[in-house]
Amino acid sequence: MNPSFNVILYEISIWLLPALFAITFHEAAHGFVAHLRGDDTAWKLGRVSFNPLKHVDPFGTIVLPGMLLLLRAPFLFGYAKPVPVNFRALRHPRIDMILVAAAGPAMNLLLALTAALAFRFVAYAPPTVADWLASNLKNALLLNVFLAIFNLVPLPPLDGGRILTGLLPRSLAIPFSRLEPFGLPILIGLLLLLPMFGRQLGINLDFLSNMIAGATDAIIGLILFVTGNG
Repeated sequence: MNPSFNVILYEISIWLLPALFAITFHEAAHGFVAHLRGDDTAWKLGRVSFNPLKHVDPFGTIVLPGMLLLLRAPFLFGYAKPVPVNFRALRHPRIDMILVAAAGPAMNLLLALTAALAFRFVAYAPPTVADWLASNLKNALLLNVFLAIFNLVPLPPLDGGRILTGLLPRSLAIPFSRLEPFGLPILIGLLLLLPMFGRQLGINLDFLSNMIAGATDAIIGLILFVTGNG
């Protein structure tokens, strides 16, 4: 087999599994907490599931990140199929909306913590799989923390936007929630277009990705310290 093809397969194997776990558990957590708080929409649609096919969005999960990778974009991101939530069915809509939104990032941080703790067991793995296992755990730590921080950006339809909507007074929450249809274009503008424009002017306008990267590094450092890997 072509050595370069082997390298590609290896890279896919150490990124694909962590990504699928991160996305699947994130979305399932939303649906499960919604179920606990009184809304069975996602539960009845089978979205409270660890089957990644239930959550993968062909464009957002595969095509968009692939396009950004091919274009050598400075920042990669994507999205899964959002878990449907009927906020009116929740027992306490405003508080429960915050809990449902926070469940996804919280799950990713729990997965990141689990991956860091699992580093201790790599030494007991057979030598033939130890490096592969370590790479998967390293990427799981990175991807889960990044996904948690990225989703906490306070812009709908991201989880951070939903949390902020629940925290704002009604007079501000309603107009703020109307930004949701424009959330993805705004993100693309802040993460890709604005930095590109800044580079043409010789100005660093990459403030959002710098904030996300800085927060991701800080949380990873904290997790490694807490788990004794620092």
